[in-house]
Amino acid sequence: MEETNVSLTDATVISVGDVVKATVTKVEDKQALVDVGYKYDGLIPISELSPLHVEKVSDEVAVGDSFDVRVIKLNDEKEELVVSKKAVAMESAWSDLEQKMESGEIITATVKEIVKGGLVVDVGVRGFIPASMVERHFVEDFADYKGKELTLKVVEMDKEKNKVILSHKAVLEDEVKVKKQSILDTIKPGQVLEGTVQRMTDFGVFVDIGGVDGLVHVSELAWNRVEKPSDVVKEGDKVQVKVLKVDKENERIGLSIKETQAGPWANVAEDFKAGSIVNGTVKRLVTFGAFVEVAPGIEGLVHISQIANRRVNTPGEVLKEGQEVQVKVLDVVPQEQRISLSIRAVEEDRVEQAERASKKEQQQFQQENNQPMGVTLGELFGDLKDKFK
Repeated sequence: MEETNVSLTDATVISVGDVVKATVTKVEDKQALVDVGYKYDGLIPISELSPLHVEKVSDEVAVGDSFDVRVIKLNDEKEELVVSKKAVAMESAWSDLEQKMESGEIITATVKEIVKGGLVVDVGVRGFIPASMVERHFVEDFADYKGKELTLKVVEMDKEKNKVILSHKAVLEDEVKVKKQSILDTIKPGQVLEGTVQRMTDFGVFVDIGGVDGLVHVSELAWNRVEKPSDVVKEGDKVQVKVLKVDKENERIGLSIKETQAGPWANVAEDFKAGSIVNGTVKRLVTFGAFVEVAPGIEGLVHISQIANRRVNTPGEVLKEGQEVQVKVLDVVPQEQRISLSIRAVEEDRVEQAERASKKEQQQFQQENNQPMGVTLGELFGDLKDKFK
């Protein structure tokens, strides 16, 4: 039907379906009276004020407000004129929303209601934002969203069913995509940035480096072996990361935390001097010896010839993985990340120390008993034995 807009001065010719200018003259509990320039006032039932539920008429309109309405019922015999503010708003809204959905334009609306499964907004018609389309993350309680203004995209429309589905998440994801592309275009491998740990997985952690997440693989969390990422970091931690690689095509960023820290071999020459004895843990057994961890991330080789002071056919004859051992540092080559260790040398040192201690005790005993140097304990006690014969 062709729409007819009627001015206030054209008071005698209005029909059902016409759109006219109305001015509120009275606000009641369930309706509002309006002057449309006709011979008697029209009324707007509370149900025709807005596409959304209205608790009180005074929440929607006030005396003196002017707006367009559509005539939906006219009976001069009963002086009954019913008009709708909602109909005009919805007619205009459908056309506007269709254009915005096609163009992908962002609209702004205020949350009016919190209902089961999502949020309701007024976009000229009743708009619904499913819970899964509110944020990029899970939201448990939407109580704080009432009255909040959100940027939205129209993702689905069905005029016959009076259904409009909107998404705030889509807007956020577009923003992230733009920001991510900007970062992908500007960051370079080797850069050190500050980030925040966002998510934990079994294979590593995702770190936010300014609105975009990069992956720190579990092998890049620390110089020592990491069983679980949670052993090193937790969500929300601020960390320094080094950019390892940038894959623009697949939009992936590889990061490292350990590369921003001094490696375990940085001070190895100062911490492990040749000749020193340290504690370690057997990590791996190989045919030619055993690798022993003497500090986090630092393993040295005990060659098979240095495992025991006897012939050893296989390291497994003497050692097992996880065993705690004492080792002597034979040689340190930091630039090659190599330490040579010996278990046999520790045992030999103990024997030598025991022999020195025994000899010292013998000398001390001889001095205290005025015995000539070189006299053995056997000889001394032998003389004593003869005296008692």
